[in-house]
Amino acid sequence: MKIIDGNVVSPKGFKAWGNAVGLKKNKKDMAVIVSDVLCNGAGCFTTNVVKAAPVQWDMKNISNKIKGIVVNSGNANACTGKQGLKDAEDTAGKLAELTGVEAENVLVCSTGVIGVNLPMDIILNGVEKTYPKITDSEEGGNEAAEAIMTTDTYAKKAAVEIEIGGKTVTIGGMAKGSGMINPNMATMLCFITTDCAISSEMLNKALRASVEDTFNMISVDGDMSTNDTVLCIANGLAGNEEIKSENEDFEKFKEAVYYINKRLAMACADDGEGATKLIEARVTGARDKENARKMALSVVSSSLLKAAIFGEDANWGRVLCAMGYSGAEFDPMGVSIMFRSEKGEIKLMDKGTPIVFDEDTAAKILSAHKIYIDMILEEGNGEAVAWGCDLTYDYVKINGDYRS
Repeated sequence: MKIIDGNVVSPKGFKAWGNAVGLKKNKKDMAVIVSDVLCNGAGCFTTNVVKAAPVQWDMKNISNKIKGIVVNSGNANACTGKQGLKDAEDTAGKLAELTGVEAENVLVCSTGVIGVNLPMDIILNGVEKTYPKITDSEEGGNEAAEAIMTTDTYAKKAAVEIEIGGKTVTIGGMAKGSGMINPNMATMLCFITTDCAISSEMLNKALRASVEDTFNMISVDGDMSTNDTVLCIANGLAGNEEIKSENEDFEKFKEAVYYINKRLAMACADDGEGATKLIEARVTGARDKENARKMALSVVSSSLLKAAIFGEDANWGRVLCAMGYSGAEFDPMGVSIMFRSEKGEIKLMDKGTPIVFDEDTAAKILSAHKIYIDMILEEGNGEAVAWGCDLTYDYVKINGDYRS
């Protein structure tokens, strides 16, 4: 696998652009992605019972051949009743009209404030203004990545190349996510494009496997959104023999999709609203993977632990406490805990026994940007990694006046 500097237009046959159409003040707020040919599609969506209109539209149509995607930021089109569903369909219909397909061949996503109907004159005019500008240049993908941002502080994108059957296959992605991030995805949108020839069934398997260990393993604030969506579309223009089974080519493709999603998921955690630190919590030696997942997620979701990391306080008791209420089965007397960073490492608990440690050394370690928390058990082969961020004063400021 070759990591390249790219985005959603890096694979053959994809064009994109991001535009300021008037949903937000003086900021880009609409992105359009279009493939030269119809694509196979796959998607993962929020588990929230309250699903935004675009989520409902995409879940209904993801099994169709897909021509393009329209994304708006600044308005979530969530909790907007029947009008919201019609607006999602009309948005898809506008890009469909411009590209010569049916509305059912276009997916839509929205992110922003909940409970406000879309200003459809702005949306439809926006699609008409943005579509003519789409390009396969790197700029097009960069503009699109910027247009889907809400409280994000930077655009998140990634791309890789792999060789399948003697053909170069490219996978590109972009994501947005900064707040309302909790396991099982959050106010998080991710779009992956590829020129790989792969069946819809195998595309779904690869996407779901990677999302399970990436976007479903991040937490910023414990709130789960109504709009979470990960979409992957494949147009087959790389010319490789179509992947139709879980063979060696499939494993290579799945690994590449995992890399893209992991990189984008970590970026979402790292860019958490008001965050100053990225936390990576790793559990090893658990009874099984599911128990390991529960413990790792519980630790990065703990408000008390996140606040301690912000304060650069090595309060390891909050780690063990979060493990304890995670629902996982484990023996607390067999747990060892370590904090690490680029500035060193320190063991705080050894097989259930606390270790007297130097507070100044611990504070120095926690002064780094990326903090690793290792939880070591001796009960089995279960392992899991989760990502989160610290909890800061700025998080409250950002969300105290979000609508304004």
